[in-house]
Amino acid sequence: MSTASPAAPLLLGLALLGACSSDIDPERERVCRRVLPTLVAEGGSVRVLGAAAGREPRSIRMDFVEQRPGRPPVTRWAVCRFSEMSRTDLSGVISDRGPVGGAALYLLKRYYLDTPDAVAAEPGPG
Repeated sequence: MSTASPAAPLLLGLALLGACSSDIDPERERVCRRVLPTLVAEGGSVRVLGAAAGREPRSIRMDFVEQRPGRPPVTRWAVCRFSEMSRTDLSGVISDRGPVGGAALYLLKRYYLDTPDAVAAEPGPG
């Protein structure tokens, strides 16, 4: 005769789900989400599908949907890499359409990511 509570399997399942949760730094994820609107055509919008650790150290992969008026939604992805200098220092971005070049990355970091416009355009987490 078992004395285990009927809730024990549920609690075990919840504990296992928690153990599988991602170890993505929330600040890095925020920075990467702010990059996404810059990767879509003017007038487009972004809906984040999810985030996961990238293949390289200190990287995050974001899967998202680009939505544009009059066009079908397109599923896309981007990988944000971060330097060792600080946990939120963006060192590179590559998407399904190719890498963001050095000058564009500099301008993105220097003149966009910390602006009110970037905050307003940041899509919510997936």
